[in-house]
Amino acid sequence: MGSATTLSLVVFSLWLVGFIVLGRLLGRRAAAVAPGRTPDPTIGDALSVIIPARNEERNLPTLLRSLASQSVRPREIVLVDDGSTDRTAEVACQLGARVVSSEPLPDGWRGKTWACWQGARVGSGELLLFVDADTWFETDGLQYILNSRVDGVLSVGPYHVLRRPYEQLSAFFNLLMTAGTGAFRLLGGEPNGLFGQMLLVGRDDYRRVQGHEAVKGRILENFYLAERFREHGVGQRCVFGKGAAAFRMYPDGLGQLIEGWTKSFASGAAQTSRVLLLLIVMWMAGMVLCPYLLTRGWTGLSMYSLYAAQLYLLLRQIGDFRWYTAVFYPVPLIFYFAVFTLSMLRSRRQVTWKGRTIRAY
Repeated sequence: MGSATTLSLVVFSLWLVGFIVLGRLLGRRAAAVAPGRTPDPTIGDALSVIIPARNEERNLPTLLRSLASQSVRPREIVLVDDGSTDRTAEVACQLGARVVSSEPLPDGWRGKTWACWQGARVGSGELLLFVDADTWFETDGLQYILNSRVDGVLSVGPYHVLRRPYEQLSAFFNLLMTAGTGAFRLLGGEPNGLFGQMLLVGRDDYRRVQGHEAVKGRILENFYLAERFREHGVGQRCVFGKGAAAFRMYPDGLGQLIEGWTKSFASGAAQTSRVLLLLIVMWMAGMVLCPYLLTRGWTGLSMYSLYAAQLYLLLRQIGDFRWYTAVFYPVPLIFYFAVFTLSMLRSRRQVTWKGRTIRAY
């Protein structure tokens, strides 16, 4: 057997690993929220929506208007204004949210965890839905999300809306963050992490794990919260919100996108289980090797096509990624490696985010 044939077999084997890591993402029932049944119309009476917000005047109208149009109405919408210097509080108040001004940030806390913790203390519902300000709900999306809840915690990954070409560079960050949760492995199992944009939890379970206070110093608090829930025997479920919830990240240009992913991504890798991390690395190794096979004729082209098709199918489940992002996947892959390296170099160093200096870990 020649070296090219051997390499092709190795790359093909590594391609299959991608389905082990994210195979359930291709199953609609496993990947998405459940639109099947109508919940008790009074369930909204128990729901407090909590929005941590810092300088979000541009994003809030979309989120708050989407909440106002839902068939299930929450008991209350609590927005915690985390020291904004724009019209965040004014916009939220005009659109019907209860605005709480954050107390000064204590030592050892992150802005988001502190805001979430204050919102949970102020909110009166027995169900708490923590929602990032750059998300929004589709028609009946809140109902669908409530349909998907089982005992324990429900984490929702909103569908990523992409409007400008540079945003396509987020492809591998989104994909590998999804893989890092461990929620979409082919054989299933307990999630290793949770999505950070939407988290639905009962107040009693939240108190049991000490909520955001237990992860007060973490950037990717969702991964550390998953560990706390697991330790206390609280069940967890991750779903994708395609058709129910969406979001747009880093709309202000390539610089914002780089800074946003840099501040946190290495920390997420550190929280991924070792076995799962090894499988992810194996899958990515195949992606790196595959372009080399293009010099070997039709066999190489066939392998490259398999990887491009696999990536396209996976990416379309989690966001509005285009065909060319998958076909020319080495471009966003190189970008990913560059930003990930920068994230590693900055780990435990100070970075600036939304006008606040934080330590990246």
